[in-house]
Amino acid sequence: MGTIITEPALSQAVGVFDDRNDAGLVTAALILRHFDEETLKNAAVVAIPAGGVPVGLMLARRLNVPFDLIFIRKLHFPDNPEAGFGAVTEHGALMINEALAARLSRQTLERVIALEREALAERIQTLRRHVPPLSLTGRTAIIADDGLASGFTMLAAIEEARRRGAERVIVAVPTASEQAARRVAAAADAVVVPNLRGGPWFAVAEAYRHWRDLTLDEVAAMLDAWQQEHGEKTSS
Repeated sequence: MGTIITEPALSQAVGVFDDRNDAGLVTAALILRHFDEETLKNAAVVAIPAGGVPVGLMLARRLNVPFDLIFIRKLHFPDNPEAGFGAVTEHGALMINEALAARLSRQTLERVIALEREALAERIQTLRRHVPPLSLTGRTAIIADDGLASGFTMLAAIEEARRRGAERVIVAVPTASEQAARRVAAAADAVVVPNLRGGPWFAVAEAYRHWRDLTLDEVAAMLDAWQQEHGEKTSS
């Protein structure tokens, strides 16, 4: 089981980050305190779009490592798009919470999976042209998102990073529920989470003073800025 690294002064509290950029800065500082240069020299940040992108870009800048995307799509409940019961990866692997999925009929389950796979394909088509894929073979993959609620999306991301050849996986998220952090730590080498929260109710958004969903166009603009900043040509 991987280590869970947190910041006690920020844990068990809400509204601790201004926005995702601020959260990325705080998370990067925690990584730099706990991991040496040797560990990070062959690392790469891979972010889960959409909310993980600004966090991941800030991590990549502060850690001075390459940046890439990792495409995972949450499987959402039809009547509650904020909640999920699993995730699907770019290459089709499914990670499902069987207890939660049991609330759905088989027909509904299959329909949701098909719809989310279509949405994931659209996201890949829209965003991949802005950042060419990076080889993770032999690297430490630092997987970034804006938070962990259940952790199943991140479990799928860990599986995908290892499939892509990552030698070590560090999960870097500004906020997480204690249950999700433990679940993810069982599959990762380490989980870095400044704002760890317990209790019966958890929402990622509560860690942020300013929170909103990001559009794919906004994310694409962020990725273009990263490419221009690093002198890499962006495909049209």
